[in-house]
Amino acid sequence: MTQFHIPLRGLNCMGCANKVKAALLALPDTDIQDISPSFVDVTTQASLNEVFTQIESLGYHAGDTTELSLQGLNCGKCVAKVTNTFEALPWVFSVEVTKTSLKLVGLGSEQQVIDEIIALGYQASNEQESLALSQEQSGKEAQLEEKEAAPANTTNIQLMITGMTCASCVSSVEKALLSVAGVQRAQINLAEQSALIAIEDDSPTIEQALIHAIDKAGYHGERIVDEVTQRERQNAQHQSALVAHKRSSITALVIGAPLMAWGVFGGNMMIRTSQDQWLWGAIGLLCLWLLATAGKSFFVNAWNSILHRRATMDTLVALGTGAAWLFSMVVVLFPQWLPQASRHVYFEASAMIIGLISLGHYIEAKAKAKTSQSLQALVNLQPQQAWLIEEGIERSVPLSQIEVGMKLRIKPGEKIPVDGIVMEGESDLDESMLTGEPLPATKRTGDNISAGTVNCDGSLVIEATSVGSNTMLARIITMVRQAQSSKPQIAKLADSISAVFVPVVVAIAILAAAVWYFVGPDPKASYMLVVATTVLIIACPCALGLATPLSVTVGVGKAAEMGILIRDADVLQSASKINTVVFDKTGTLTEGKPQVQAVTFGENWDQPSLFPLIHAAETQSEHPLAKALCQHTSAYANVNLAQMDFINQRGKGISAQIDDHQVLIGNQSFVQQQGVDTSPLDNMANHYQQQAQTAVYVVVDKQLAAIVAVADTIKSDALAAVNRLHQLGIQVVMLSGDNQIVADAVANQLGIDQVIAGVLPDQKAEHIEQLKQNGTVVAMVGDGINDAPALAVADIGIAMGSGSDVAIESAQMTLLNSSPLAITNAVALSKATVKNMHQNLLGAFIYNVLGIPVAAGVLYPLFGFLLSPVFAGAAMALSSITVVSNANRLRLFNTQTNSSRGES
Repeated sequence: MTQFHIPLRGLNCMGCANKVKAALLALPDTDIQDISPSFVDVTTQASLNEVFTQIESLGYHAGDTTELSLQGLNCGKCVAKVTNTFEALPWVFSVEVTKTSLKLVGLGSEQQVIDEIIALGYQASNEQESLALSQEQSGKEAQLEEKEAAPANTTNIQLMITGMTCASCVSSVEKALLSVAGVQRAQINLAEQSALIAIEDDSPTIEQALIHAIDKAGYHGERIVDEVTQRERQNAQHQSALVAHKRSSITALVIGAPLMAWGVFGGNMMIRTSQDQWLWGAIGLLCLWLLATAGKSFFVNAWNSILHRRATMDTLVALGTGAAWLFSMVVVLFPQWLPQASRHVYFEASAMIIGLISLGHYIEAKAKAKTSQSLQALVNLQPQQAWLIEEGIERSVPLSQIEVGMKLRIKPGEKIPVDGIVMEGESDLDESMLTGEPLPATKRTGDNISAGTVNCDGSLVIEATSVGSNTMLARIITMVRQAQSSKPQIAKLADSISAVFVPVVVAIAILAAAVWYFVGPDPKASYMLVVATTVLIIACPCALGLATPLSVTVGVGKAAEMGILIRDADVLQSASKINTVVFDKTGTLTEGKPQVQAVTFGENWDQPSLFPLIHAAETQSEHPLAKALCQHTSAYANVNLAQMDFINQRGKGISAQIDDHQVLIGNQSFVQQQGVDTSPLDNMANHYQQQAQTAVYVVVDKQLAAIVAVADTIKSDALAAVNRLHQLGIQVVMLSGDNQIVADAVANQLGIDQVIAGVLPDQKAEHIEQLKQNGTVVAMVGDGINDAPALAVADIGIAMGSGSDVAIESAQMTLLNSSPLAITNAVALSKATVKNMHQNLLGAFIYNVLGIPVAAGVLYPLFGFLLSPVFAGAAMALSSITVVSNANRLRLFNTQTNSSRGES
């Protein structure tokens, strides 16, 4: 039986009150103590919702209506979080929540509603306070300089770019974009042929300016607003490039291979007679046609680069093949200009170089497509159609027509199209592509679900809470794309070299040609041409330009596949250096859902007398221990107990006035500071603590009433995670608000190296700073909200668990699953990715450092060896293929996660 004092509205007389009385008495086990047109006191076994519904059915209104302005709600998930919280409260009848407002009908006071919202991490105020706050904020904003305010309005634009072939192209596009007024940042992704630009104002004018800047730099840009359209364009562009490279390589090799075989097996490559001139002249025209078709892109891109005063990979290929063909035509047309020994033609070199490089591009393009498979898989998670329910009729509509608040049917086997709340039905959802968790999660009425997850068996009706770019899946895709386009610090070395690489190579080629002309053997002209062409061809910076971007693309994509969201590539590099991981105990190493294990009562206290006071005092607190106490005492809840003067002492406890009783609930030091003698139950408290249970003291009117033992279960894979970190050479530290005895007990079970106990939330950042002062690279693992200061101070902040909105937006790394083993996977993957970058860069540098001198002929005086331009072209193509293939090895990275529900 529960007692309610319910305000009534819309009743004009006692006749109306009697109607309400009769309706309420129809409810089972209901008694009316007092009633008037303005209120009713009722004792009933029915729920508050049933009582309110009965009153509302008569056309009257029950309860108090509270209307507030809200701040801090950024998306549909925030709205759903607030809505779900209030709908679960026993004193709430109905609630309507938007991003900016709340309207609630129930029995709580306005202050109670505000306290609940603040406990969720948001702000609330009534209309007058909101207006004053808005005016104050406007005054502050007016004092800020325009430049300081601009970053808050930053918008991202995604552009498709065609024509980029190497690191020099990336540098040119980046400079062109940064030259546009209003551009804050430009990230170029060579693998995806795209650019992500952060701008101050998303207007058609700046969009046109960006595209114009790209066109002016010699490339082509196009904005793609829709994710699916972007992927379709990229796939079409990729397929077109594959067909072009394949056709070019076949054509060039069909012509060049017989010519090369002719020369290798002793055929005449010299111009000695007029017949030779006619024959090789015809072959020269055939090769000219080849250069104008299969080799057209090299020459067009090279010409554009010259017009824009830069040099790229295409410049080197065009110079090398063009020089070989031009020299050969001079020999054919004017053999008398050259000594007889120099009358050698090199048409096979120009043809084979075009063929081999095109073949290399074809193989490279096929391999590069695999590097973005993880992102492609995320994009493919979102269906393009949804079953809309309107007036009881279901129909399939395009996803673009779905709006927040619409009801959708999710059939078995279908992918969830939007973020939403389950309104009807029950089913298991496969969330593995988002969280990395291997086994399905059961979803029931009131549960939140995310776009991209798969409905395994049951039929669901959901209400859309976030659509389009606001869904978690869309934000994850955006984060992955941003991270893949970002550059780690290690890439700056490659960028700085690439910026001057091609001009330096051209200078080396000219110098080498001059040396061979002045001191080389006869025929000097032939040796000059071979050396210069070989240097130009072998030095193409393809491998150098692809070394780090492809490793980043694969590494970030693999991380997303494992449920690890990485803010940018620098995080990958920093995480590889971590030597200390600090865990916040609750919710990371433990389940985060404490439960009451035992209660020891003081003199003259028992469950019926104490539990109602505990429940009434803790209902206002969102602390996990408070929830455990409320859950344990819920059977003794008494809504007639009035709570006043509630004070939450963070990290210590709470105090509240419950009717005539002053109630304190907290740790030992907190209640002792209030002058309470805890000695009668200290022995029992010590016993609880030795069992890794937290002792919560309950004090009523300055007298110790009870000690409650609360324990938070350690996660099943926490021990494996700590052991794995130790194998990686990483020290493990645990921060805990619990006392030293409880914290040590947990640490001993897990083998943790260092324990820092009794820490208040605002002290965590100080401890992180102290650890960093010892020269360690620290990763802090927390929930992304309560631990925000510590996460910000750490070298790497890792938000763990549900992937909440705040965590995704603020953390450097967010783990979407709840297993602590995900931490080890994140660190191991970052180490593997950085190692892969080093391998690629080392290979590219060694290739060029060794290849250019060999091509220049340094081995000729000692061994009589001179590299052919044809083999230089093959080596250049092979270097790019090697880099791409090595980056793709990251896709084979094995997860170590064994989740609590099974192995992944």
